[in-house]
Amino acid sequence: QVHLVESGGGLVQAGGSLRVSCTASGISFSNHRMGWFRQAPGKEREFVAGISRLGVIIEYADSVKGRFTTTRDNAKNTVYLQMNSLKFEDAAVYYCAADPGRVPTRQWISYAYRGQGIQVTVSS
Repeated sequence: QVHLVESGGGLVQAGGSLRVSCTASGISFSNHRMGWFRQAPGKEREFVAGISRLGVIIEYADSVKGRFTTTRDNAKNTVYLQMNSLKFEDAAVYYCAADPGRVPTRQWISYAYRGQGIQVTVSS
């Protein structure tokens, strides 16, 4: 059974930093592209970042480019999302997703496996 478990979310002040992790089990992690998505109340789920199997190809949404960084540690079956200079509009439930494809995709439906999500709240 496949599990993707996000951790590290919480409350952070605007301008601050937070790192969210996603640990996978039940899959050959290094053979899966990984993606990060988020959904704020009343809004559609949106792509945040994606990383290829070996971390060579990385893509970011324009809204987070230069502030967020995604990396992966295949030895630990974990992908990370480092979020810096957080803004109020970054507050959302953050989801990780995994798929056997090679290169990152921005489409939520293209990912075979999804995590349950973790809340990130940005305060003043």
